[in-house]
Amino acid sequence: MTDARPEGLAQQGDPPGLRLDRLQSFLDREVPGLLDGPLTGRVVAGGKSNLTYEVGDGTSTVIVRRPPLGHVLATAHDMVREHRVITALRDTAVPVPTTYAVCDDPDVIGAPFYVMERVAGTPYRFEAQLRPLGAERVRAISERMVDTLVALHGVDPESVGLAGFGRPEGFLERQVRRWKQQLDASRSRELPGIDELHERLADSVPAQSDMTIVHGDFRLDNLLVTVDDEVSAVLDWEMATLGDPLTDVALLEAYQRLPLLMDSVAVSDVSRAPGFISGPELRQRYAAGSGRDLGSLSFHLGLAYFKLAVILEGIHYRYTRGQTVGSGFAGIGEATVPLVRAGLAAVKES
Repeated sequence: MTDARPEGLAQQGDPPGLRLDRLQSFLDREVPGLLDGPLTGRVVAGGKSNLTYEVGDGTSTVIVRRPPLGHVLATAHDMVREHRVITALRDTAVPVPTTYAVCDDPDVIGAPFYVMERVAGTPYRFEAQLRPLGAERVRAISERMVDTLVALHGVDPESVGLAGFGRPEGFLERQVRRWKQQLDASRSRELPGIDELHERLADSVPAQSDMTIVHGDFRLDNLLVTVDDEVSAVLDWEMATLGDPLTDVALLEAYQRLPLLMDSVAVSDVSRAPGFISGPELRQRYAAGSGRDLGSLSFHLGLAYFKLAVILEGIHYRYTRGQTVGSGFAGIGEATVPLVRAGLAAVKES
């Protein structure tokens, strides 16, 4: 199946990057009866990396995920891996959507993609969404966020068929090296301190703790929360692998601190809401639930800030080249330098 049109040039009514006619043919063949068509679709607001669409036939609705237009690091947008980990976790204590189909053929819609259940819930991204709930409910939501991470890190990878999902040995060294490669792939301006941060990380990799499934981008707006303040689904598994669970904990804390580093909202500012769990409380709750020692997270925090800076710089890079879909990208680039400064401060503490 071939098509001379560029992937971003859709038919009338198609959302950017998604050929609905091609998708319908695929679903009719692979999952008969899931959606009857004709299909309508829209980009789900908020995603800054992979593209997420809500697609329906007027009666039923599903979610479709594909890589961003013009993505530069294929392994960070691997739809088959994302589909695999979600499918593997469906019978565990970690809430995930039901998966329906995956396609690794880029000729179908212009990129690999997968289709999953549309789960009810709110991805709380902003303080303004949480504040009206009151401090008590905000506290409960943020604590359940941490408990969900504990549940994820408690899953035995082998028991769910993920024993070969990653290479735990040398995980931290590869993380430092990988995010440097990603940085180099999206360099477009001077970023004071970022090379020093990388060098300090490369020179101070600690011994790894234990090995678990790691999400790779765990934060509140990658969770869906019900009206009863329960976590109904964990989403955005594009960077999941097997590795050091402390990288997830440190990244969650980095996201918690990010709104304190800058005035604008680069990703999310939920941690400003009254009642939201603080960094020290986050560590304490995770340690109590998991039994892991969080006495020192200096390296892991430095790596978290470096990784987050590189991710946001990559989004800024795509935004300046017109390769992003949706709104909310204009201020992303402002976060990189404050994150680098925070990363340097963290590794210097050690």
